[in-house]
Amino acid sequence: AASEDGEDEDEDDEPPKGRRAANKKKAAQADEEDSDDDIPQRRCNEAVNHLMFCLSGDDSKSDEEEESMSEGEMAKLMEEVEEKKKLIANIRNKPWRMRRRLKVLKEAQQFVDKFEGALGKGKGRKLYAYKVMMMKKWIKFQRDFENFRTSCIPWERKIKEVESHFGSSVASYFIFLRWMYGMNLVLFSLTFGLVVIPEVLMGLPYGSIPRKTVPRDEQATAMDYSVLMDFNGYCKYSVLFYGYYNNQRTIGLLKFRLPLSYLLVGIGTFGYSLMVVIRTMAKNADVGGGDGEDNEFTFAWKMFTSWDYLIGNAETADNKYASITTSFKESIVDEQENQKDENIHLRRFLRVLANFLITCTLGGSGYLIYFVVKRSQEFANMDNLSWYEKNELEIIMSLLGLVGPMLFETIAELEEYHPRIALKWQLGRIFALFLGNLYTFLLALFDEVNSKLEEEDSIKNASIWFVKEYYANYSANNPNDTGTPPPIDPADIIRGPCWETTVGIEFVKLTISDIQVTYLTILIGDFLRALIVRFLNYCWCWDLEAGWPSYGEFDISGNVLGLVFNQGMIWMGAFYAPGLLGINVLRLLTSMYYQCWAVMACNVPHERVFKASKSNNFYMGLLLLILFLSLLPVVYTIMSLPPSFDCGPFSGKERMFDVIMETIDLDLPAFMGTLFGYVANPGLIIPAVLLMVLAIYYLNSVSEAYKNANMELKKKMQMVSILCVQVHNNCPGACDSSARPQGTWTSTWPTRARQGSRATP
Repeated sequence: AASEDGEDEDEDDEPPKGRRAANKKKAAQADEEDSDDDIPQRRCNEAVNHLMFCLSGDDSKSDEEEESMSEGEMAKLMEEVEEKKKLIANIRNKPWRMRRRLKVLKEAQQFVDKFEGALGKGKGRKLYAYKVMMMKKWIKFQRDFENFRTSCIPWERKIKEVESHFGSSVASYFIFLRWMYGMNLVLFSLTFGLVVIPEVLMGLPYGSIPRKTVPRDEQATAMDYSVLMDFNGYCKYSVLFYGYYNNQRTIGLLKFRLPLSYLLVGIGTFGYSLMVVIRTMAKNADVGGGDGEDNEFTFAWKMFTSWDYLIGNAETADNKYASITTSFKESIVDEQENQKDENIHLRRFLRVLANFLITCTLGGSGYLIYFVVKRSQEFANMDNLSWYEKNELEIIMSLLGLVGPMLFETIAELEEYHPRIALKWQLGRIFALFLGNLYTFLLALFDEVNSKLEEEDSIKNASIWFVKEYYANYSANNPNDTGTPPPIDPADIIRGPCWETTVGIEFVKLTISDIQVTYLTILIGDFLRALIVRFLNYCWCWDLEAGWPSYGEFDISGNVLGLVFNQGMIWMGAFYAPGLLGINVLRLLTSMYYQCWAVMACNVPHERVFKASKSNNFYMGLLLLILFLSLLPVVYTIMSLPPSFDCGPFSGKERMFDVIMETIDLDLPAFMGTLFGYVANPGLIIPAVLLMVLAIYYLNSVSEAYKNANMELKKKMQMVSILCVQVHNNCPGACDSSARPQGTWTSTWPTRARQGSRATP
């Protein structure tokens, strides 16, 4: 702007003759710049002038004469109006100077305003007016529909508010929580619609068979609060757990095949989850890798291009202001980390020490879980137990999940990583802690399952003996009764241990315990802490806000891993407790409101705010890993362990997957069984797996090649921009956009480079 003002002052100082020559030269340059845009207008100038002459002529001319004069030029004029409209819509994308953009925009708007109404006076004016009206209505509908679609995204405003005050890293947790809620809602609908509803509507009612009846010796305490809180009593013999479902091949008038549906839904839960996670990871990879990292002139771009001038609401403006402030803090942290000078040998020693301490913590945690599970198996044979002894396992696992992340965070202070890298290390360590605890719990639980399977044989023999004795005693006590003896009351029949329901109860209790600990931690550790700091700071010996305890910060790593760990328990436990998915949906729904309130009311932003990755693929990678590890115990159960003989939809079969083989043999043609046998042949599966591995390797190699090619192109584009800046400084105007071919890949970079050079101090 200064240079242009200087040029104007020089022109004023010139003599009249020189000034006229300069004006002529400037006009010639302007005509040369706009020559490309004036070509279409010159082509139809004669048609437009001719049409306007006809439209402004005497009204006594006949309609036929008017139509004959305008008929041939109407299409050209309409085409020109449409071109001008497209130019107005795409004027921002043109690599022109602002003066030229304003000039072309003004001329195009004048042309449209002048001739769009004139088109309504020729032949076919009604059709054209109808098209214009429908086009405007369609554009308005698209805009309104987009606004409606945005408003329908659950909790979008809450998440944006959190992001504006706490940064993208905290907001990424709530986005992940919303995504988990959507996935679990689909899984719950699948299980509820294909398993629970058919059993409730078409299955046998409660009390008709032993598996749906509370045993006689438990009925007195079946409704006690303590019993129900342990998910025994009536909860144990309900649709919440595996043992309630009947093993009839078909139920109801519709002949619904419940055992087959139960197995397919259990497998489909993992299949759908795997598909959704991988699809989301691919989508996030496209979003995060499409525009790349651009670290040039970061603060200049944020300073001059961050504000949204369409904001018309005070609250939205405050949120935008907070968001820009947080964005500057994030960039400052990144810049400080890039310029840090550190002692590499001391840093390596401290990081090795930190990893050694964390490894010892993980090993001790796993041993503690295994020891507690063994103690709980001993407690199961005792009668009088305290509340702690009944819930020792859940308490220990919840406390480890609570104390472990804080201990890891303290140890991680030795490493001094960048906050983003430190978060990933923290997530990985907490993930290892949760995963080790979970698999230790599973190994100990399967030891208990094996003991119950051994116990099942003796109980099965005892139940058969009990039935024989009942009929023998009835015949002996009623010798004159020749009719059929009355059936045994389902509450009096001897029951097996039903190990599937036992496993389901353990997973439900772990989930409920995790919910309670999480909510109490927020209530005490955040809300009560904030109350103390807020109201006791005025009468305390030191500054509670600046010193201890201060306001709490939102623990991203602990909350994310708690969510992933809980989802792993849901995936594993849903096969043994179909009602667990409903409990998890309610948990995620309440967590969104509860944690959003807690973070806005009780927490303060992190001292070192940092940008989250453009894609949440690190979270998704952890979720994919826990999904795979959760699949293994369920597959082992389906393929290897025999189901209980008196409960569940697979009772009476040697293995659970026999339901599929039974369906193939009885309901499908013979060749389908042969085909399935070929497909399940290891000789075919192993080559298929090898082929997929090779395909993945090939696609990964191609992806790396494309990435390297993109990096090379980016370097070339930066070189071109630097050269163009140098040429522009030496020869102003030599690198103008009009001197370059339009539409090439170098067209936008010199402009941006000039803008960046102006923003450089």
